[in-house]
Amino acid sequence: MLTVTSVNVNGLRAAAKKGFVEWLAETSADVLCLQEVRAEPGQLPEEVRAPEGWHVVHAPAAAKGRAGVSLYTRREPDRVQVGFGSEEFDTSGRYVEVDLPGVTVASLYLPSGEVGTERQDEKTRFMGEFLTHLKGLRERAAADGREVVVCGDWNIAHREADLKNWRANKKNSGFLPEEREWLGRVLDASDGGYVDVVRALHPDTEGPYSWWSYRGRAFDNDSGWRIDYQIATRGLADRAVKGFVERAATHAERWSDHAPVTVVYDR
Repeated sequence: MLTVTSVNVNGLRAAAKKGFVEWLAETSADVLCLQEVRAEPGQLPEEVRAPEGWHVVHAPAAAKGRAGVSLYTRREPDRVQVGFGSEEFDTSGRYVEVDLPGVTVASLYLPSGEVGTERQDEKTRFMGEFLTHLKGLRERAAADGREVVVCGDWNIAHREADLKNWRANKKNSGFLPEEREWLGRVLDASDGGYVDVVRALHPDTEGPYSWWSYRGRAFDNDSGWRIDYQIATRGLADRAVKGFVERAATHAERWSDHAPVTVVYDR
C-alpha cells in the first residue's frame, strides 16, 4: 500500500504549536504534501524541518512569509524538482515534485485569487501555465511507465457538491465558472487526463469538505469547501482503495483551517 496525505497547514510554525508535531508522529502516511508553509527551513523547529524517519524537501517562496510547499517521504526520492518551468511562478513556493518508485508525487498550492484584483489575474495565468505542465507531466510519466498524483490546495471547488453554500459563492473566487471549467479540463479524459481520486471514491457525497473558515461556526456546522485534492493519473486512481478527510473531533483540536486529505493506494 501507498498512503499519501495532503494538507494546507496555514503556517507551519503556528501549526507545530497547535498539534501538527503530535499528528506527524502518529500518521501512517508514506508521503506527506504540505502547502502554505509560510516559512524558510531555518525558521522551522528541528522536529518539523527534518523529523526522524522522513526525507524532506522544502520549497519556500521568494516573498517572505507567503505560500511555501513541502514534501515529506519515508524513502529518499529518486528525483526532486522545485517549480514547473515557469519564469513567473517557480520562485513563488507553489509547486514541488519528487519521483518515487513507479510514481511522481507533487505538492501544489494554487493561488487563491480575489475577483476584480491582480490576485485573480495571477491565478488565471498560473492555471494556464499549469495545465500545460500537467499534460506534459502525464505524458512523460506514461512514457516511463510511471503514475502521477498532484496533491494540494487547488483553491477551486469543482462542483456544487464541493461546497456547502455554493449559491452564495457563484461570483466569488474559488467557484467562478471559468475556474470550474478549467478544473473540468484537468479532469477530462481527452484533455488533462487526470482523476479526482476522493470524488471517484465518493461520487454521490456532499463534500467531504477539507476547509472551513475560522469565522462564525463554519466548522461546527460543517459549512465548508472541498478544495484540497489528490488528482491522479487513471492507473493510480484506479488503485485507490480508501480516501478520507482527517477532520478534527472538535474546533479546539484543529491545528489548521484545513484538514488532511488522505488516500490509500494499492501498489
